[in-house]
Amino acid sequence: MEYRQLGRSGLLVSTLCLGTMTFGGKGAFAATGSTDVAGARRQVDMCLEAGINLFDTADVYSAGLSEEIVGEAIAGRRQQLLIATKARFRMSEGPNGTGLSRLHLIEACNASLKRLKIEHIDLYQLHQWDGLTPLEETFEALDTLVRQGKVRYVGVSNFSAWHVMKALKVADENRFIRPVAQQIHYTLQAREAEQELVPLSLDQGLGLLVWSPLAGGLLSGKHRRGKPTPEGTRQLANWSEPPVHDQERLFDIVEILVEIGQKRGVSAAQVALAWLLTRPAVASLVIGARTEAQLADNLQAAALVLSPEEIGRLDEVSRPPLAYPYWHQAKAAKDRLSPADKSLLGPHIDKAGV
Repeated sequence: MEYRQLGRSGLLVSTLCLGTMTFGGKGAFAATGSTDVAGARRQVDMCLEAGINLFDTADVYSAGLSEEIVGEAIAGRRQQLLIATKARFRMSEGPNGTGLSRLHLIEACNASLKRLKIEHIDLYQLHQWDGLTPLEETFEALDTLVRQGKVRYVGVSNFSAWHVMKALKVADENRFIRPVAQQIHYTLQAREAEQELVPLSLDQGLGLLVWSPLAGGLLSGKHRRGKPTPEGTRQLANWSEPPVHDQERLFDIVEILVEIGQKRGVSAAQVALAWLLTRPAVASLVIGARTEAQLADNLQAAALVLSPEEIGRLDEVSRPPLAYPYWHQAKAAKDRLSPADKSLLGPHIDKAGV
C-alpha cells in the first residue's frame, strides 16, 4: 500500500480508503448496501491487513447508523487507523437541524464522536456548501473544535471552486484552521473536476479524496452496451449518483476498461481505480463495497500500475472538450502556464500542437 501526503499537512493516508456509506442500509441508503456490524468488522480486518489507514463515513449515512457501526467495528484498534466523517445535512428537526452554522456543526461533531465512540475525529469535512451561513462563522466553529481537541484536520466536500477559494481566504485572513483536503466526485465517466477543482487543489495544496471512484458501479465492467442492467446494482435501485449524460460514451469507456483488464488479468474496476491514482493531487480513493468479494477485488488496485499506453487510451476515450475560458487559454496563454494550469491544458495543447 502506498501512502500519500494529504495536501500540505503532515498526515499520510493510504491511497485507498474504506468508505462506509454501505454500512447500515437505513432509509434511502439501503440502495447502496446494508452491511451490519459483523460484516463491517470483517471489512475493517481486510482493509487493515491490506494497509489501509483511512476510513470515511458521514453523520447522514443511514441517519447515523453508519457511524455507530464504524464505532463498533474499530473498537480496540483506534490507534491503527484514521477516522474521517462529515456534517452538513439534516440530522434533527427544526430550522437549525441542518447547515454549517456554529450551532449545527458543534452539535453534529459531538453527536458523531458519541456514535463513533472516539475522542477525536482525524478529518472533519464540510459535506456540502451552505450559502446562508457566513464562512467566518463556519470556520470559527471548526477552529474551536480543533482547539478543543475534538478534530485534528478539516476538509470540504462537494464545493465548487469559488466556494473553496472563498473558504480558504476566510480561513487565512482570520488565522482559522485551514482545510487540507477536498472530497470530490472524479472518475473516467465524470471528469468535470479537472476544469477547476484539480488545478485549485494543486495551486492551493489540497489533497483530493475521491468518492464513488467507480461511478456507483458504472465502471465495474458489469454495465455493458446491449446488455441488461445487472441485478443488485445501485443503478437498478434508481440510485441517481452519478448522472449519466452520455450513455454511449460511458459504454466506450467501459469497453476499453474491460479490454485492458482482460489483457492484464485483472478486473475493469481495478483498471478504473488505477487510472485515478495516476491523476494529479489525488491522495486517496474512497472505495465502498456491498460484498467482501467486491472489496477484495478493489483492494488489489493499489498494486496495479498501468502503462503509459494504457493510460493514454483511457485519457483519450474519456477526455471531455475544454470549456471556456480554457480552450482560449490553451491557444493564447500557453507561453505562461503554471503547473496547475497544465494539469488541464497540457494534454490538449500537446494533442493539438497549438
